[in-house]
Amino acid sequence: MKVILFGATGTVGRGVLRECLRDDRVTAVLAVGPVPSGAGHAKLREIVHADLLDLSTIEAGLRGHDAAFLCVDGSRHVDVALSVGETLARVNPGSAFVYVSAGAGGNGAAENALLALPLRSYVFRPGHVRPSDGVTSPAGFHRLAYIVVRPLHPVLRRIFPATATTPERIGRAMITVAERGAPRRVLGPDGINAL
Repeated sequence: MKVILFGATGTVGRGVLRECLRDDRVTAVLAVGPVPSGAGHAKLREIVHADLLDLSTIEAGLRGHDAAFLCVDGSRHVDVALSVGETLARVNPGSAFVYVSAGAGGNGAAENALLALPLRSYVFRPGHVRPSDGVTSPAGFHRLAYIVVRPLHPVLRRIFPATATTPERIGRAMITVAERGAPRRVLGPDGINAL
């Protein structure tokens, strides 16, 4: 399977990229974002493109992929999701598209618009994402918060087992969903972890 990954430099995106590079089901990864991922691998090709709201200049390079994973965050992530989804619907209709929603409750209107596209679209609402396996947040504040909260993770996992996941689990679930689908099109941390 050939995969496009938008947002390979954030906490979730780094974990997803790592899983895509490890998984034999993924034959090629195209990482698209405003900065290079910094990862080197035979399966990886990158397009540095600053404006994810306008993909017209790189549209030809997006053709021929089986799946796309959107892991961008920030204040405009919903606009980016719609831009990417609409572009993919034109260049790779029927392909899998998995969007990591930034909020636990998601943005209903945006999610409905994505799910209505001629793609096999899925929305992941991961809740709390626990960095693991060497994946850390590029944001200093988030790294500090994870360090402070890390000793509480075993207790929190027992109290709230279905409210957290890891970037690696998200990556493995994305690959599985792209390959064979999922029972629901909107998945929370319990559904992600189950996959």
